[in-house]
Amino acid sequence: MARNLDLSRRGFIGAAGSAAALGVMGLAGCGSQRASEVGSAEGGSAGAATLTYGVRTESLGLDPALASSDPGTIMSQMYEGLLKFNDDCTDVVPCLAEDWSVSEDGLTYTFKLREGVKFHDGTDFNADAVVRSIDRQLEPNRTDEMAYASFVFGSEDSGTGVESVEKTGDYEVVLHMRAASTPFKMNLAMLFGAPIVSPTALDEYDNNLNEHPCGTGPYKFVSWDKGENVQMETFEDYWDKDNMPKCSKIVYRFIPEPASRVTALTNGEVDIIDGVDPAMIEEVEGAGCVGVIDDASSLNYMAFNTEEGAFADVEARRAFCQAVNIEEMVETLYGDYSTVAHSCMPESMAPYAQDIERPSYDPDAAREAFEKLGITKVSMLTYTNAQDYNVVNGQNLAETIQGYLAEVGVEMEIAAYDLTTYKTRQQTDKYDVCLAGWLSDNGDPDNFMNLLATDAGTQNIAHYSNPDYDELIVKGITTPAGEERDEVYRQCEEIAAEDLPWMVISHGKSLGATSASVQGYTVNPLSFYDAEFISKQA
Repeated sequence: MARNLDLSRRGFIGAAGSAAALGVMGLAGCGSQRASEVGSAEGGSAGAATLTYGVRTESLGLDPALASSDPGTIMSQMYEGLLKFNDDCTDVVPCLAEDWSVSEDGLTYTFKLREGVKFHDGTDFNADAVVRSIDRQLEPNRTDEMAYASFVFGSEDSGTGVESVEKTGDYEVVLHMRAASTPFKMNLAMLFGAPIVSPTALDEYDNNLNEHPCGTGPYKFVSWDKGENVQMETFEDYWDKDNMPKCSKIVYRFIPEPASRVTALTNGEVDIIDGVDPAMIEEVEGAGCVGVIDDASSLNYMAFNTEEGAFADVEARRAFCQAVNIEEMVETLYGDYSTVAHSCMPESMAPYAQDIERPSYDPDAAREAFEKLGITKVSMLTYTNAQDYNVVNGQNLAETIQGYLAEVGVEMEIAAYDLTTYKTRQQTDKYDVCLAGWLSDNGDPDNFMNLLATDAGTQNIAHYSNPDYDELIVKGITTPAGEERDEVYRQCEEIAAEDLPWMVISHGKSLGATSASVQGYTVNPLSFYDAEFISKQA
């Protein structure tokens, strides 16, 4: 039976002030018989069940140092870090480190490690493993493929982050910092870059675990059938015996089309889906219920190539922004499920710079500027899959923007690819603009504003570089939380609004659904969940 849910209000505010997700309620009417039959041979108990998750995009890789995208947070079920985020907020708590301390000057972090932990391949977790996981991402060892290395561990050029890592006992590790870092403890709890991996597996697979993941988490890797699914099973030697998985297996099925995901859910082929298209909410409600991440910590944006081509000139970037009626576009495409962005950061983060002026819709001024600059044709690179920050998918958004450009006399060619191909094309192809987005990794402003730092590497898809901006980024990292640090990021926002490396579009609300048989599925403010707490009734 369908229910009318107040979808715009389903959420709660976590202790850190971020909007958190609704734990999806189970309602009669959303069948899951076929998905649950996998575990029925063992009596149909929750512990014997297989949980099947239908996700939008295929994994780019399963090595947390090398991956930069993780649909359905697949990796978070297999890996753990020294620290982790609390279940319902962005507070940092112990994980593989039982305890830690920071020197008064903020330059030395000492971690007491948990004993009796094993990796999925049987290797003991200890100080050697921690040193190996971190050291591979420090300069000069890090590679260009390690997209998060500079975010998590800093860089020599910027004078930030970890200078060295030292084993001071079998179960004690010390990190020596170049400078004090306010977001560093949050960085160590992040999904990308920070998790600890098996040193034995690194040796066996030549420092690349993208297809051979091996961590200490509650689930261990079984197989990856490219284009189809990733499978994992309970790690019986998991150290936290009080929180062993309630389902014995997880299957992540890659289902790109929103309608196909909904069909798979209502037919009982999967138990959970992500990326429910707003237009399909009524259909999903008719078979069960929908959970919404209210005001998720996300940003949907378009990056200009500021290094070369049509938009190396800021006046051209300004004209583009004037050509697009963002408020109309967001209302038309997203309705109640996104809000217009006025900032490079989500609304849930301070300082939210809504009063900083950005170019307003002015098609006449845009047409005049483009004619003066001689710009008649531009290229856009985009993804085709829906994302948490863009539930209608990149193709639809790109074509809408294309229509606005046509109205001011500019033809825009669109090259659209699935997310995996798109990420590669970002690094290999020339483009004038590209669509992108960001979900908060750690609840800290640096996680968003650092995307425009010169040394952000492959994450800086605008190829933007401004020495004054870079200085502020370093200052923001080293400044303690409070009004002074907020002012640093406000200045970053002002520079970004003046230089326009991005056209900010919207902040999204993520829509997902479960079958009636699923219990314990809750999503934290950073859009991840712990699968070991999810159970499924026959």
